[in-house]
Amino acid sequence: MNKSVLIKKYSGEYEAFDINKLINSLRRSRADEDIIQDVARKVQEQIEEGMTTKKIYQLAFRMLKRKSRVSASKYKLKKALMELGPTGFPFEKLVGKLLAHEGFSTQVGVIVQGNCVQHEVDVIAQKGNKHYMIECKYHSDQGRFCNVKIPLYIHSRFLDVEKQWKHQKGHEAKLHKGGVYTNTRFTTDAIQYGKCVGMLMTSWDYPRGNGLKDRIDKSGLHPLTALTTLTKAEKTKLLDQGIILCKELHENPDFLEQMGISKLRQNKILEDSRELCRSH
Repeated sequence: MNKSVLIKKYSGEYEAFDINKLINSLRRSRADEDIIQDVARKVQEQIEEGMTTKKIYQLAFRMLKRKSRVSASKYKLKKALMELGPTGFPFEKLVGKLLAHEGFSTQVGVIVQGNCVQHEVDVIAQKGNKHYMIECKYHSDQGRFCNVKIPLYIHSRFLDVEKQWKHQKGHEAKLHKGGVYTNTRFTTDAIQYGKCVGMLMTSWDYPRGNGLKDRIDKSGLHPLTALTTLTKAEKTKLLDQGIILCKELHENPDFLEQMGISKLRQNKILEDSRELCRSH
């Protein structure tokens, strides 16, 4: 492909198709390099002027799935997080489980008394002298970013809670922090404000090298929505029962049995689930 072809991003902006960007995103799947190069080349052959990044992703995902189901599951992590909806509660539970894996004791969905009013807090996390109040902003649409209003609002709530925490016995030496976790991205202003007031800011790819995608890969705590072997209806049923992670599935295979899934499919689902949960 000699001339550059313009493709349409989620934001509605256009940019030139860059095969290296596609290759880098495919490498997240940890598929063999020859498979990655083959898929990228075949996708490039089908690129047309004005094609959306969503369509390009779907093409790459289908090709990858034919070669390796587990690699396709890893490749679809961003989409899998968006499939945790329609409510934000499964995402809150995922954030709680990530922090618990990292050594924090966590509570999800708690009412906390502030100095002025009560607050419903998504995740409270404690480890050593660290005491964090985390709000989770879940979006089912990739084009929606967290703007500066979100950390502004959350920080004001945190300040009210912190005032109350400081009055509690044993909190004198604790490091209190507020934070925002989102499955999409922050605007530049949101990051600037968050850094300025000392908030914990975590998005899909922020902080660089330690965003959600990196932490999920490192921990192996993949959401079950990443599995290509479950139907949409089955995923919804499991989420409704409070099952969020692949790990919870293969630790409790009875869930699949109770849903009336055949033994053959159960084996495929559990095999993919175990493979996906291997931490890196």
